[in-house]
Amino acid sequence: MILSDLRGYLKEQKRVALKDMETRFNIDADALRGMLGKWINKGYVRKLPSGTSCTSGCCKCDPALTELYEWVER
Repeated sequence: MILSDLRGYLKEQKRVALKDMETRFNIDADALRGMLGKWINKGYVRKLPSGTSCTSGCCKCDPALTELYEWVER
């Protein structure tokens, strides 16, 4: 996977849990954090505070344990 694949997925989904990206791209969480860090440093992605809920509304995940990232339109 390359950074542009991750960018496209984030732009499409808007807000994504790290666990979902792990599953989608079959990549380790630490590797994804490194890639996400590149987009964060450029100001296109932000890590949401712990406890933020996703947009699905299913309430199956504990928000305190879910690491969420959001694409920032500029």
